[in-house]
Amino acid sequence: MGSEWSVGKSKLRKESLEKVTGQIVYGNDELSKRMLHGAIKTSPHAYAKIVSIDTNVAKNMTGVRAILIGDDFDFNFGLYLCDKPPLARDIVRHYGEAVAAVVADTFEHALRAARAISVSYEVMTPILSPLNAVKEDAEIIHKKMNDYSHIDPIHPEPGSNIANRTKIRKGNTKAAFFDSDTQIEAFVEIPLGDHVAIEPRVSIAEIKKNGQVYIDSSTQAPFVVKGLMSTFFNIDPGKITVKTSFVGGGFGGKAGIQLEGLAYLMSRAVNGRRVKLVNSREEDLVTSPGHIGLQAKVKLAVDKNHKFTAMDMDYYFNSGAYADYAVNVSRAAAISCTGPYFVPNIRCDSMCVYTNMPFSTAFRGFGHIEIGYAIERAIDIMAKKLDVDPYELRRLNGVKVGDTTPVQSTLSKSTGNILKCFDEVNEMLGGKIKEIERIDKRTIRVKGISGLWKAPAMPTNTDAGAIITFNSDGSININTGVVEIGQGTKTGLAQIASETLKMPLDKIYIEMSVNTRTAPSDWATAASRGLFMAGNAVYEACLDIIDQLKGVASQVLRVPSSDLIVENERIFINDEPEIGIDVGKIGLGYIYPNGNAIYGQIIGKGKYIARHLTDIDKETGKGHPDLEWTLGAEGVEIELDEITGKYKILKAVCCIDVGRVINPQIATGQIVGGMGMGIGYTTMEGFKFNSRGQVKNDTLRDFKIMRYSDAPKYQVKFLETPQMDGPYGARGLGEQSVIGMPGAISNALSRGIGKELTTLPLTSEVIWKKMMEDKA
Repeated sequence: MGSEWSVGKSKLRKESLEKVTGQIVYGNDELSKRMLHGAIKTSPHAYAKIVSIDTNVAKNMTGVRAILIGDDFDFNFGLYLCDKPPLARDIVRHYGEAVAAVVADTFEHALRAARAISVSYEVMTPILSPLNAVKEDAEIIHKKMNDYSHIDPIHPEPGSNIANRTKIRKGNTKAAFFDSDTQIEAFVEIPLGDHVAIEPRVSIAEIKKNGQVYIDSSTQAPFVVKGLMSTFFNIDPGKITVKTSFVGGGFGGKAGIQLEGLAYLMSRAVNGRRVKLVNSREEDLVTSPGHIGLQAKVKLAVDKNHKFTAMDMDYYFNSGAYADYAVNVSRAAAISCTGPYFVPNIRCDSMCVYTNMPFSTAFRGFGHIEIGYAIERAIDIMAKKLDVDPYELRRLNGVKVGDTTPVQSTLSKSTGNILKCFDEVNEMLGGKIKEIERIDKRTIRVKGISGLWKAPAMPTNTDAGAIITFNSDGSININTGVVEIGQGTKTGLAQIASETLKMPLDKIYIEMSVNTRTAPSDWATAASRGLFMAGNAVYEACLDIIDQLKGVASQVLRVPSSDLIVENERIFINDEPEIGIDVGKIGLGYIYPNGNAIYGQIIGKGKYIARHLTDIDKETGKGHPDLEWTLGAEGVEIELDEITGKYKILKAVCCIDVGRVINPQIATGQIVGGMGMGIGYTTMEGFKFNSRGQVKNDTLRDFKIMRYSDAPKYQVKFLETPQMDGPYGARGLGEQSVIGMPGAISNALSRGIGKELTTLPLTSEVIWKKMMEDKA
């Protein structure tokens, strides 16, 4: 529902004109004659000892200023677990790992020199699945894990390939299974893959003679980069400035520290000169981190009334060679391990497992798309065994206010209405989810449905801030630490300010770039918490401005501030609106007719910190790590050729409870974009490996992503159960719509072929082979 001002209205994005006219400047657009350029040498092997690195030819080539190798550094990088050297040291642990770096006058010079570096390897047998990695006799990929520093919520297991294990224990699972009426088991598998953000990662580093460090980066988390740079290199945080302009998509892939540390080391090697390091597309796919993989075992039990009584889950997340964000992805998955269903008895072990594959980081959904697939497949398998409608089974077991989550926190009245979401999706699909419609002799139509939920996975002290200043005409400037990565949050923040100050949106200017020296701290533009947290900070800053405006105006108009209203760029007396003063005459301090000035400029300050959050218990998982939950449901209608296995998704639908829609057009775009990403993830994406662990599809010619022509008809509905502590009742929605697509699509196709599909991606070849299993 729209308001008189901005909230609930589809307003143009603040940066729309600059984007469509090509005026936006991205990280790689910076050009400077004095800037040097970097390139890296990568490993062609997945697991090998480095015998020698010969740089003699390369260092004498034209334009080369410095060459770096792993032996130059005796420390590791890491977000939660410090396990990754800046460049491979002694061992390469995945295909595409950087083993050397070159700094040169031009990128072409650097690239030629990198190619001239000769590396001798002793190749070893790689581990290419989490289940193989956790076997008792498995090779240990990180033999010095016990020496790695890590933060407390992460629980690595030295002497194994488990980088983190999160346990959830609720109720008595063993007894519940024994007493249950019906049980099923499901196994699913999801490959590693990539985000394929339009803009490859880029970082530019410079060290001034006074020790000041400047980093320009395509990061989603400039304050995280600043903090980690300070820690890794023992630099005073006040000497580090991280700047981020527009970012061409991230989807979680740019939320950690990646190129920034190496770019800094390159700059340090050339006396602080400005150095640019930018990924090629191939490097962005396999040298920098992608999305996590999963092998999962799920057991589900129900009673005679079809109520869920117990779940037993083992999630083996494929971290690849290094931990990065993956150790927290597996933790976040454990916190939400059942999906949006009430289950009184739970046993879950969620493990982040090392393999010799490209390493993983955050990805849209942050573990929920993976476990969502496992849970939704298990529920449909149960529905088939019970011979009940999949929609009815989900609706019967969906969470409600007062239910407890896997970590035993209680869902409040701020929690969305997932039962209504299921109803809306069922209606959009025309009901009759379990029925198969015959189109002709070889073609059928099938439907699938899934539920989804997600809470942000973030530090318990996650915060956001906002600063608002005035221009001489009464317009305002907003500065926050939120990064504009294509999601439209900056426009949403401006709309919140417009609504609160009752000011036209075109009078509100919001800083699109982030500079850690001048912007208020903001943990990261990730976890679907940007609008929620920064929105609360902007709201508080606006209230601060209103108080100050009224305070000054009360002196000028000689009335109590409680009698004043701020609206439409004026401050006026409540019952005498004709008596007032323009905001523009007060914003920078009021000047009386005799020249006397009072108060000075008005600066609004707002802040928000995650409230009442706790860590979780190591043995049971009990705690309160969940800031807010966004719930929803999704479904698809698919036309399937029973002869070839080819299929077309005709319709994809989503109903999601977002609390309050700030900008319907932007919100719908986020939901549709997530659904499309989820469809591509399910139907075609994922790395392919040979037996040596080499990625066979490390270019976009071979790594298939969804095209516009593949898109189905989308239908989106929003519910608005207010988030009581959200700005105007809003909660996060950036990731959620990707989560339910794998389950919905796989459920529909499994019903269509009469066999359970459990491994992604679901290509037509996979479907055909599954159909042919009993006919061979």
